[in-house]
Amino acid sequence: MSSVMVSPVEDAQDANAKALHDDMLSPRFYTTDFAELDRLNMSPVRAEWDVMMAEYEGDNNHDHFQRDATFADEVATGMATLSPEMRQEFLDFLVSSLTSEFSGCILYNEIRKNVSNPDIKQLMTYLARDESRHAGFINQSLRDFNLGIDLGNLKRTKRYTYFKPKYIYYATYLSEKIGYARYITIFRQLERHPEKRFHPIFRWFERWCNDEFRHGESFALIMRAHPHLLQGGNRLWIRFFLLAVYATMYVRDHKRPMLHESMGLDSSTYDFEVFRITNEITRQVFPIALDTDNPAFQAGLQRLFEIDRDMEIARARGGLIGRLQLGWHGARAALTFARLYLMPVVPQTLSEQVRLQPAW
Repeated sequence: MSSVMVSPVEDAQDANAKALHDDMLSPRFYTTDFAELDRLNMSPVRAEWDVMMAEYEGDNNHDHFQRDATFADEVATGMATLSPEMRQEFLDFLVSSLTSEFSGCILYNEIRKNVSNPDIKQLMTYLARDESRHAGFINQSLRDFNLGIDLGNLKRTKRYTYFKPKYIYYATYLSEKIGYARYITIFRQLERHPEKRFHPIFRWFERWCNDEFRHGESFALIMRAHPHLLQGGNRLWIRFFLLAVYATMYVRDHKRPMLHESMGLDSSTYDFEVFRITNEITRQVFPIALDTDNPAFQAGLQRLFEIDRDMEIARARGGLIGRLQLGWHGARAALTFARLYLMPVVPQTLSEQVRLQPAW
């Protein structure tokens, strides 16, 4: 499968432009209502909250995000085996991953600076610390190719999107949990097939999962402490964010097919395994799950990918015809998304909403 849909990254200017780019699939920067966050009350889950804060303070990953002596040699050896197309897909993966991690760092740091609630301020301090490490570690790998991102400029110039706090809870909880599922699935695959590990950054993915899983648990506790967030009309928002996160991942991953093939993974099989893991984890909080095993659901995600491909072609065509085609394909995408949204979901019973532990 061709990877022509990944825009090339040839120099640092390209890498920074890709990080700054905004579209439906690219990671965004967010701001929110700090006053509402200040009113959060964690008393209903105080015992669990204090245990989690102690885990953050213990910082068992504080030495993890440091290169070892073999890192540079592994980069040189592994990257020499990649085709130019595969190299571009990997660089696209690094840039989007860095942007996503740095997005979290900025949001958490802004919340920390703008709230007085001691529980939330403490949590956001720890979250910003972790995401800063993640972003910095990825940026080091980009610098190996002279493609380092200017994080200060990215913070100043990338457009910010306002999200209500509850949208932050739903989207961030899902992003952290799906990040865990993605990283652990890749790590286990490359653990079984080390000959397919073409870059050393994948050796860090297991303990990276510690942070992703714990971050998600923090937002799970916020929602469990405020059960109205999981009831009534909010179930519709949960449904929306589940679909939006899954659809975005599916389309984005299918634009980088070689990345998974190089690891011995099929993009579709990988994505639906990640969705299965994420559904299992989110049962601890969310009252519903998407029926990702439904063939109609899977076909709908594939249609979204194909529509996105058509939109790329129309965008490249430009002019009046290109704009008309973009509008038509946009309407097709909205209709497909709506059909997926209206599909039956899987309700979770109260007894199913149990605390799960990470699988590392």
